[in-house]
Amino acid sequence: MFPWSPEFVWDATHVAFFGALYSVLATVAGSLALAAWRARRDALEGRSAAIAWHGDFEEMPASARACRHQLTGEAPGRSCDNGFDCRLCAAHPRFEGLRRVAATADIADQLGFDLPLDRFYHRGHTWVRPEPDGTLTVGLDDLARRLVGTPERVELPVAGSRLQVNGPAGRLTTRGHDVRVLSPVDGTVVEVRGDGNGFTLSVDPGGLPDLRHLLSGAEVRAWALRELERLQRALGSSELGAALADGGELIADVGVVLPRGRYDALLGEMMLEP
Repeated sequence: MFPWSPEFVWDATHVAFFGALYSVLATVAGSLALAAWRARRDALEGRSAAIAWHGDFEEMPASARACRHQLTGEAPGRSCDNGFDCRLCAAHPRFEGLRRVAATADIADQLGFDLPLDRFYHRGHTWVRPEPDGTLTVGLDDLARRLVGTPERVELPVAGSRLQVNGPAGRLTTRGHDVRVLSPVDGTVVEVRGDGNGFTLSVDPGGLPDLRHLLSGAEVRAWALRELERLQRALGSSELGAALADGGELIADVGVVLPRGRYDALLGEMMLEP
C-alpha cells in the first residue's frame, strides 16, 4: 500500500519500509550519476582508448598475457595484470634488477624472421625506434607482416592525430578480415610513410618518451620464441613447414595456407584482438 492510497496510514512499519526503499533508490541514482560523470571525464581527458584496451585485455587467453619477466625466466608463471603497461607495475623495477645478461645473437638466423635489436617491441607486434631528432618511428614487426600478408586496405592516422599506448594506430583489412593495429607509444603523428604492411608512422612523443613497457634486448628473443609457440599451437598442424627450431622458415604469407575460419582466429590471437 502506497501513501497515495486512501487507506494508507503512516506508522513505524511504513516509515521504515519507505525509508529503506528510498535509500536504495538514492544509492542507485547516485551510482549511475557518478558512472556517467566518470565516463564523461574520461572521454574529455582522452582516456577512452585506454579503457577499451583494458576491457579487451581481460578477455585475452592467459597464454597471451604472459609477463615480460616470465619470458626471460625472472618470474616463472607470472601473468600481466596491467595491460602490458610496465609503467604502472610496482614489481617491474624489482624484476629489472634481477635481469640476467643473455646473449643477443642474430635473431633472424635463429628464428627465421627479422627482429632487429635497434628498436623496442610491443606485444601487439609493432616496433618503436627512437630517432636522432627526438621522434619515434613505429611500424609492424616482421611476424605481423607475415601474418597479414598483402592487405587489401590500410587505414592509418593522419598527421596531427593523437596516439595512446594500446589504443588504435590503424586498421588493416586482409582477406576480408579487419585487424586492429595497437599503438606502442603515446604521441602525435607527424608523418605517415610507406604503404601496405610496410607502413611506418613518425610520432612526436612531446618530450622524453617513456618506453619502459616495451621489450628490448634479450627479452625480444624470449618473447619471439613464445610467440612462435603460440602460433604453432593456434595452427595445430604442420602446414607452415618445419618448426623453426628444427631449421624451418616461416613463410612470407601465412594466410595462403589456412582456411578462412582458422586464419581469422589466428589474427585475433596473435594481434591481441579478442
